[in-house]
Amino acid sequence: MTAATVETSTSTTVWQIATLPAEQAMIGVVGAGVMGAGIAQVAALAGHPVRLLDVRAGAAEAALAQIAKGLDGLVAKGRMEAEARDALLARIQPASATAELAGAALVVEVIVEKLEPKQALLRELDGLLAPGAIIASNTSSISVTALANGMANPARLVGMHFFNPVPQMKLVEVVSGAETAPEVAAVIEALSRRWGKTPVHAKSTPGFIVNRIARPYYAETLALLQEQAGTPAVLDRALRAVGFRMGPCELMDLIGHDTNFLVTQSVFEANFGDKRFVPSLVQKALVDGGRLGRKVGKGFFEGAPAPAAAVAAPSAALASICLVGRGALVEQLGQCLSNKGIAFTRGKSADWSGLIVGELHVHLCEGVSAAQLASELKHPELAVMDWPIAPDRIDALALAFAPRASEAARAQVLDVWRALGWEPLLLRDAPGLVVARTIAMLINEGADAVWQGVCDEQGADLAMKLGVNYPAGPFEWLALVGPELCVTVLDGLFQAYRGERYRVSPLLNQRRWA
Repeated sequence: MTAATVETSTSTTVWQIATLPAEQAMIGVVGAGVMGAGIAQVAALAGHPVRLLDVRAGAAEAALAQIAKGLDGLVAKGRMEAEARDALLARIQPASATAELAGAALVVEVIVEKLEPKQALLRELDGLLAPGAIIASNTSSISVTALANGMANPARLVGMHFFNPVPQMKLVEVVSGAETAPEVAAVIEALSRRWGKTPVHAKSTPGFIVNRIARPYYAETLALLQEQAGTPAVLDRALRAVGFRMGPCELMDLIGHDTNFLVTQSVFEANFGDKRFVPSLVQKALVDGGRLGRKVGKGFFEGAPAPAAAVAAPSAALASICLVGRGALVEQLGQCLSNKGIAFTRGKSADWSGLIVGELHVHLCEGVSAAQLASELKHPELAVMDWPIAPDRIDALALAFAPRASEAARAQVLDVWRALGWEPLLLRDAPGLVVARTIAMLINEGADAVWQGVCDEQGADLAMKLGVNYPAGPFEWLALVGPELCVTVLDGLFQAYRGERYRVSPLLNQRRWA
C-alpha cells in the first residue's frame, strides 16, 4: 500500500503526513495573515515545502516578505545561518488558487473567524485533496464539529490551534470534533512535536482549553472596574506582582478590545448565555468608543502603562505582628516575613488565617468583604488581604479596610507592607479582592473543563502556561491553595453577588469532600 492509498475504513487510512519525509509532504496554508505566515514559517523550518494561499491579491507575497524580514533579523543577531534562511524561504511558495494545493499532505486553514466562510473552504478542500490528506483548522473558538458539517470525509478534519506569534509560542491545541478520527488527532499531535511544539488535546467545546479557562482573567478585573474597586493600573499591578507577565487591562489593550470582546461573546453565546462568560459593559463601552487598544493608541491606557513606583520605607517602628492560622498561604506569608527579617510570633486560630498587626486583624481573603467580616465578628479593627501566592517575587499586594478601622491601625498595616517590600494596593472593599477571586475562578474553570472531558489536568496546566504564559496552571494553583479555600472564596462571591457566575465546579466539590 502506498502513502496515498486508503481503505474504506478510516482506521486503515494511511495519512501521508505521518508516512512521508518532510521534504515530500507538502503543507498548504490558506490565509496569509500574521497567523498563517507564522504557520507557514514553522512548517518550512521543519523541512516541508509550503504553498501559501490568500484570496487577497498580493497578500501571500507580502507575508513572505514579512517572513524574510524576520529571518533577516535572526541572521543579523547570529541566531540563524544565512544559508538556512535562504533554504527556508525557498520552501515557501505563494499560491494563486486552491487547485495548487491538491498535492498537499496537510492543509491548515487560517481564514476569517466565521463559520460560513470556513465551512465553504473546508468542503472545497475535502473535494480537492487526496483521501490520505488531513485538513486542519486554526480556529480559536468555532466548533470543529460544526466546521465539519457538510464535508464528505469529516473524519479528517481536526483543530490545530496555534498561538501568536507562532514561531515563538510552543502550544498547539489539537481539537477533536465529534467526527474527527482519533488517529488523525494522534498524527497531528506527533506532527506538532516534530515542528517543535507542545500539543495538548482538547475536545471541541466553546473556547477549547485556553480561551475558555482564560476568560476569568479578564472577566474578574472587568467586574472590579465596573464596581470601581480600583483603577486599571492598580488591578494590573496586583496580578503582575504574583507572576503574570501582563495585567489583564494591559493584555486586553494588546489583544485589541474588539477581538477580546468578540471571543467573549462567542463563548457566551456558544454556552447558551451562561452567566459565567457574560461580556462586560466596561469593555463594550471601550469598543463602542473606538478605544480598541494599542493598535489605535488608546484603550485602558494611552501608550504603555507607567512602570511601578518604588516602595517607600516604613514611616515608624513596626507594631507587634502575630501570624495566625494554617495552610500553604499562611506558611508563605510567614516565609515573606522571615525573608525580610521581620520579627513575628505564631498564634493559633481555628476560625481565620492571616496577621494580627497591633490590634488590627488582617484576614487572608476568603471571598468576604472586610465590612461584612467586621460586622459579623464585632471587631471593627479589621482588613482583608489578597493571596501572597508568589513569595519569592511579590512586590505589591492588595488590601481593603473595614469602614471603622482607625487611621492609626491602618498606618501600622501599611508600614508592615512597606517593610515586606510590598506596595500597598488599597482597593474599595469588594469581596474577593483581585488575586484571590481571579485565581479561584481560573481554578474553577479549569476544574470544569476537566470534569466535562475537554482536557485532562496536565493538558490544562500546560495549555495555560504555554498558551498564555501564566506563572502556573489551574491545577498547580489548586495543589497550593487547596480545594477548601478555593471553594470558600467562590461560595463567598456567590453569596455576595447572588449569581451563577461563581457556582462551584463539581470536581472542586469532589476534591473538597475526598
